[in-house]
Amino acid sequence: MAEIVVTAAVTVLLENLLSSGLIKLSGFEGIESQLKDLQTTWKFIDALLADASEKQITDRSVNVWLQDLRGVAYDMEDVLDNMATETMRRNFNDESHGTGEVSVFNIIPTFLTNMADIADNFMYVGVLGSSKLPTEQKSLIDKSKVVFGREADQEALLNKLLGDEACNQNVSIISIVGLGGVGKTTLAQLLYNNGKVIDEFDLKGWVCVSEEFDVLTISNKIYQAVTGENKNFVNLDQLRVALQEKLSNKRFLLVLDDVWNEDQDKWEVLEKPLKGVPGSKIIVTTRKTTVASVMNYVEPYDLRILSDNDALSLFAKSALDEHNFDKHQSLISVARLITEKCKGLPLALIAIGRVLKGKGNDEYEWDKLLKSEIWSSNDSILPTLKLSYYDLPSQLKQLFAYCCLFPKDYEFNKKELVLLWMAEGFLNHPKGNMSMESVGFEYFEELQARSFFQQHSAGNEYTEPKYTMHDLMNDLAISVAGDFFYFLDAKMDVNGRNEAFEKFRYFSYLGQRGVESAKLKQLHRSTRLRTFLTVSSDYSLYILDDVLVDLLPQLQFMRVLSLTLDSIRDAPRSVGVLKHLRYLNFSRTDIKQVPEEVSELYNLQTLLVSYCFKLTSLPESFHKLINLRHLDMTYTPSLKKTPIGMGGLTSLQTLSKVIIERGNGFKVSDLKDMLNLQGQLVIEGLEKVTDPQQAKDANLEGKKGLVSLDMFWSHVFDDSRDSILEYDVFEMLRPPSKLNQLNIRNYGGMKFPSWFVGPSFEKLTKLSIDHCPNLVELSVGLISTLEYLLIYDCKKLVSIGENEVNVGSSNRKSVLTEVRLSHCDALESYSCANSVEKLWIEDCNSMTSVSMSTTLQEPPSSLRSLQVCDCKNLKSLFHEQLQSLTSLEEMTIRWCKKMDDTFPCGLWPPNLRKIDIGVLKKPMSEWGLQNYPTSLVELTLRADNSGVTSFAVEGNEMNVASTSFLLPPFLTSLTNSD
Repeated sequence: MAEIVVTAAVTVLLENLLSSGLIKLSGFEGIESQLKDLQTTWKFIDALLADASEKQITDRSVNVWLQDLRGVAYDMEDVLDNMATETMRRNFNDESHGTGEVSVFNIIPTFLTNMADIADNFMYVGVLGSSKLPTEQKSLIDKSKVVFGREADQEALLNKLLGDEACNQNVSIISIVGLGGVGKTTLAQLLYNNGKVIDEFDLKGWVCVSEEFDVLTISNKIYQAVTGENKNFVNLDQLRVALQEKLSNKRFLLVLDDVWNEDQDKWEVLEKPLKGVPGSKIIVTTRKTTVASVMNYVEPYDLRILSDNDALSLFAKSALDEHNFDKHQSLISVARLITEKCKGLPLALIAIGRVLKGKGNDEYEWDKLLKSEIWSSNDSILPTLKLSYYDLPSQLKQLFAYCCLFPKDYEFNKKELVLLWMAEGFLNHPKGNMSMESVGFEYFEELQARSFFQQHSAGNEYTEPKYTMHDLMNDLAISVAGDFFYFLDAKMDVNGRNEAFEKFRYFSYLGQRGVESAKLKQLHRSTRLRTFLTVSSDYSLYILDDVLVDLLPQLQFMRVLSLTLDSIRDAPRSVGVLKHLRYLNFSRTDIKQVPEEVSELYNLQTLLVSYCFKLTSLPESFHKLINLRHLDMTYTPSLKKTPIGMGGLTSLQTLSKVIIERGNGFKVSDLKDMLNLQGQLVIEGLEKVTDPQQAKDANLEGKKGLVSLDMFWSHVFDDSRDSILEYDVFEMLRPPSKLNQLNIRNYGGMKFPSWFVGPSFEKLTKLSIDHCPNLVELSVGLISTLEYLLIYDCKKLVSIGENEVNVGSSNRKSVLTEVRLSHCDALESYSCANSVEKLWIEDCNSMTSVSMSTTLQEPPSSLRSLQVCDCKNLKSLFHEQLQSLTSLEEMTIRWCKKMDDTFPCGLWPPNLRKIDIGVLKKPMSEWGLQNYPTSLVELTLRADNSGVTSFAVEGNEMNVASTSFLLPPFLTSLTNSD
């Protein structure tokens, strides 16, 4: 099936040639006319090839022709890129153009002649009928996920998950067994995200296992999944001890997705530290009953294919957005036949349904698909998936095929993949005024809508959403990619592949045990390699540093180089010879500097150095990178200097941070012409701005693509700081109106600028104000879109503004959902808006009262979580309003000693589930424990040294110091903490 990728690539090449100014430089007459003739011929060939692939051509000569053609196209692209790069270099260095390139340009007419001959040969060999050019279906499909026929399965498994079935071990294992594409992972995700399940377990984690069952690797993934910590362990024993400590006192849920291991010994080693409190569960999904028998102590759950009716309903939903075919009687007979061919597999039904959705209700198209010869294919790829691939527009085919470089279960984000596509030249022809990135995002969403990608995890304020490919989709990508792509892991044998290595253009490898340097060194034969991609490294691959020194100078046609291993300590200087390079990734490495030679990479579009904690410098000649579009430096705390001339890189869209300096260093005004900036921007060192006009010249307001802005002054407040000047500078740094997040830190002024008071923001959802020691007053009430507010360490702040009391009033709607106030020593009171769902107040020593804003128009309180700690003068906490907080589920009151005398004991909110109270001064029996709501499931009491040790609940005396006592019937746990 590689022929479609070949033709798509050649089509792009011809378009590049035709639109290139290089043709005119060649001095050859008639080339443009030849190109147009060849382009017309090629469109016809493209249509024939699509028909050929549909009929599953087996003619060896055609396949050889296709591969030869792709090789010629690759070589021609490299030649063109050489010429374009040399032109850029000479223009930048103001060098005159000589005649030395004539021999290079000579290859263009030769190439065109060869291409024309190849086209004529194929026209002779491959004339197969219709010359009708294929049309492209570009409509996006509804992304909603619908699960048909799994209600009973979900209920049965939920009962197993939440029940206390007898088991010989303290951790129960639930195995879900079924065919590939039957929906095991989807069902496990439904269970994992079920509200009842979330409440039942203290820790949860999801791990994709796949075919390679390495105990250390999987144990490390489990540790990261349940703890959220990324640690390096010396050996398996150390890791097992740490894992056991984390799980031993917790009720945990662990999902091991897509398990293939049948080795009992390996499973026993993995399982040994997985011991939690009774009720802990492990869900295993697998295609093999033998795997389930190795891992399970009870009967595995057999997830069967969908019934005929459920399959037909799912097909109707995918193809027509209907629950059945009642409104489309003319299609029902062919629909039943297509459904039968899908064999009850949800993945197949959804994929084929979405193919037909793009064709409307055309009976001819439905019948044509039913009679396709692909159904009779004998290979391992589902025919339905092949059909969904063939139905893709040509430009999407090569984008999907490129994903064969990812291992199974690899998690990627949208931007990561789009930047790789862009570097490979797949997005070189934007639609209208759309940028290449925008086109790439649109293509990505269409592939996701057609089920080629599936969302694995939702993003948050710190991370992007993650996506994966189903195993069967991964197999499909490999089958269509052809011989030019190669993925290397420990299982791959490189011996006897001399000829294949010479063909490779795209290479990726899984950094894992068994990938010896000898295997990597075989790449010296792949002199035309375009991509060197490291993916999903599970441990430090210390062999790579030495390999790269010798290898990189030989790979001069590289466009993508990704080295994301923590074993990389020195960025190879030889990277400077890779003049075709568009994408360079050193993220998560231990490099200390980006080599100066990188400045010579005129084609470079993307440079990623995020999470390089030791990085201290970028090249001084960074301004030469005139085509750079993305520079990601997030989490590089040691990088304290922005290269001079950065402001001239006006194509930059991603610039994660800049550091302002005095003297000849980077100025805030250097941001003036960088109007394409998007995403997040951090500006550090604003205390060094001595002229407010420079701040105005920065024109932050004109950078419409920014969604997150951090403005940081120095944390050192000495005699050099001028609060009036800092206010004047801040006044000139007006951000764009569509900003989503604004973070202010170490600002020395007494008030915020005038633009902050007015309705300056249309979409601001998060506001963080950190360590502004001179700030006296602040008004956030007019920011009606605000969802999250953090005010930390503003010791002189006395007012947040009266307007915030009226948040949610009739003249506007607020969505403020979370407020955090900490170390605001001058703040005496706070009135909480009714829309707030989480309220956290800590170390506000002057705070005496917290109340709920009340007006006639106010809706009921939305407060679900309340935490108040270390407010030593707090006396009134919602007081008479407490019982009206009907949404409140969690309440924590700690070390607020004056609360003992004023808290309305016994008047508890009616739906509380968790209570944490301390330090207690008066007898616990006076806290109204006998009136706790029956919804309570967790109670934590923190006693001081006052000698109070017991209290009465429903007539049962409980000794707090004792580990044995009788719980009231509505409690499931009680914790004592001194």
